Amino acid sequence: MKTYLTPNHIRHALANLPLLTFKVTDACNLKCKYCGYGEFYNDYDERKDQNLSFEYARQLLDYLADFWNSNRNISSDRNVYIGFYGGEPLLNMPFVKNVVDYVEKMPLHHRHFSFAMTTNAILLDKHMDYLAEKRFNLLVSLDGNAFNDSYRVDKAGNPSFDRVVRNVDLLRERHPDYFRLHVNFNSVLHNRNSVQDIHDFFKREYDKIPSIGELNNMGIREDKRELFNMTYRNQMESLMQSEHYEEIDKERFISSPTYQSVCTFLHQYCDFVYRDYNELLYGKPKKSGWITGTCMPFGKKMFVTVNGKILPCERIGQQFALGTVNENGVALDFDEIAEKYNQYFAKLESQCDGCFNRKSCVQCIFNLEDLDNHPVCHGCMNHSDFESYKARNKAFIAANPEAYYRLMEEVIVE
Repeated sequence: MKTYLTPNHIRHALANLPLLTFKVTDACNLKCKYCGYGEFYNDYDERKDQNLSFEYARQLLDYLADFWNSNRNISSDRNVYIGFYGGEPLLNMPFVKNVVDYVEKMPLHHRHFSFAMTTNAILLDKHMDYLAEKRFNLLVSLDGNAFNDSYRVDKAGNPSFDRVVRNVDLLRERHPDYFRLHVNFNSVLHNRNSVQDIHDFFKREYDKIPSIGELNNMGIREDKRELFNMTYRNQMESLMQSEHYEEIDKERFISSPTYQSVCTFLHQYCDFVYRDYNELLYGKPKKSGWITGTCMPFGKKMFVTVNGKILPCERIGQQFALGTVNENGVALDFDEIAEKYNQYFAKLESQCDGCFNRKSCVQCIFNLEDLDNHPVCHGCMNHSDFESYKARNKAFIAANPEAYYRLMEEVIVE
């Protein structure tokens, strides 16, 4: 079996971990119809309204500190984001405050920390002063106007829109600079809104460009698949149906699927793109042969569930946990993780070897059906598909030269 991943790759990723996210609690004061831990899905642990133990967090932070202080860390003076996720994280503010206090006192010489939280804002009025004081990057979940947001209801079935907007407006009034610089919105696309609805609402009400996500289409219960399909909407299709498609596309910029595609194309196929100054001065390293668009484990983030499971991302099924943390410490077997990834990649080698777009693949293996047996990548491109892909991106760049400059200056070159 070919070796794509080694234990040293994982050690290096941990030493340079950019984002650590804690699932603070699996309790929530809302019961959104499409919730990733709700009726559509079957790939998460049973929710028991429990909180994540601070002792678990302390054990993990101490474990990571050894990597952050090690000579494996080649990125000195790096900022690490500590994220808080739920459930609803404001239901477990003692945990949040304990982690922030502990992190701020950690004896790390080459690490700076920033804090982030995704919240439904129902309890925002009680905690906004603390969040503003600590300069949390706050992502408020809201799907647009009252009708657009009508899937976001409490446990009694009552809409949450008025309560959320009241708290958001209070935050803007009380902490205007913080609101302008550190607060944004996250919307879920479904059959009661559209990209244009969402974009226009936040632009008009808050002068913000929200992030928009599709419903996760993995781990769907068979008895709910028809209802899920009725609720699901594709972001690109919704964008194309917008009355002012091009204007919205430009305003959303890198949040738009169009610009994301062009950015990936430029990054992989343009000879004038460099990841850092070392590549510019000393040349690009040889390709490792890594296949698929799967992230290096912990190369972008680490996600910790309320039960102490450690995953590379919050968007994949919890059956794919790579390790655990509890009051006794952290269990991460690098050899076992590398072997697991290499086995998955082996199942896809023949498909990837025949794919003409291998260099800019964005397919995560954990979003493929039947991964443990016979996974099939539906994004695999033959020569004709690839030529069409290149032609589309080149035509877009030719028609939108300002987009090329923005991508090169604002996104690719840091």
